[in-house]
Amino acid sequence: MGTLLLTADKHHTTPSAQPSGGRTGGWRVLRRLDKPSELFANLTPNWFASIMGTGIVATAAATLPLQFPGLRTGATVVWALASLLLILLTAATGVHWIRHRETAASHHGHPVMAHFYGAPPMALLTVGAGTLLLGKDILGEELALGIDAVLWIAGTVLGLASAVAVPYLQFTRHQVRQDSAFGGWLMPVGPPMVSASTGALLLPYIPAGQARLTLLMGCYAMFGLSLLASIIITTLIWNRLAGYKIGAAAAVPTLWIVLGPLGQSVTAVNLLGGNAHLAVSGTLARAMEAFGVLYGVPVLGFAIMWAALATAITIRTARQGMPFSLTWWSFTFPVGTCVTGLTGLAAHTHLAVFDVMAVAGYALLVAAWIIVAARTFHGGILEGILFQKPATTAS
Repeated sequence: MGTLLLTADKHHTTPSAQPSGGRTGGWRVLRRLDKPSELFANLTPNWFASIMGTGIVATAAATLPLQFPGLRTGATVVWALASLLLILLTAATGVHWIRHRETAASHHGHPVMAHFYGAPPMALLTVGAGTLLLGKDILGEELALGIDAVLWIAGTVLGLASAVAVPYLQFTRHQVRQDSAFGGWLMPVGPPMVSASTGALLLPYIPAGQARLTLLMGCYAMFGLSLLASIIITTLIWNRLAGYKIGAAAAVPTLWIVLGPLGQSVTAVNLLGGNAHLAVSGTLARAMEAFGVLYGVPVLGFAIMWAALATAITIRTARQGMPFSLTWWSFTFPVGTCVTGLTGLAAHTHLAVFDVMAVAGYALLVAAWIIVAARTFHGGILEGILFQKPATTAS
């Protein structure tokens, strides 16, 4: 698994350790590439994780229980950045498929990279939610709603496809060893949970009656789909860690992905429970709202324990040397989902400690995003290393 992950990531060594091929002077950006157009040659779906990590910084701020002066303005700027990245990366991916079809088509056969097909739909859903929550201040509510609806439908369709197609490939084609399980396995089954959360935001805008009820029940079904698959995969990751230990340093950041379905599921049930009264009434509406708390608090407990384990392992690995790669974006989006989950619990329990935890978690999210974004900008835009063809690495 370590070998596959290292070859899947674009930046698995430091810049000084990279081959000296390519122009080191001349180009002010993409200095390690022979020509700028080479950035399209080895583009991979895990680049969309940068949009997920950027978008969650914006959406988490929009709903944070404690608002500060300038927070919404800053969040809107970050949402605009995530939107721009989505447009550019989608266009670049299109060029990649046109010019380098064979390379692009090979991703689904890679037992590591294939799992990151879950990143594009989650990027669409995250930017869509930010458009409705923040973009409406600039675009107007009607246009923002239309954009969000389109992105939600596209992200949901692609997400359901990834949740089925990638496990199918894993079960029928990929060569998988007993020590192969890693956090990336959660990526293709994660989008339906994000659809459940972001779909809850659309409930107030859907016509009352069968349409609204269908959306509510569909979101709960996607919540269950993603939750049960995530539980199975998390046990496999735990088993791999217990039996085969930490493994490759480049894989360590993916341990944080486990927080994604945990935090996103808490977010989903609280958002759905909070808007359930729009589609159902009486006991069922109250039960759905109560479920958000009864489910969310116990899962939060496990998330805290996993965060502590992931932190300890990350610190231990960093001391020994943890190379930068696109897997570092795992430090952002999963933490952001925990922030939004805490925000939902704070809204339904009115417990001050959840307010404090949400704000503290958001501060950590912003710090992680600044570090990872800066490293990505340096390694990708300035050096171009993240766009180079990965070297073959021995086990």
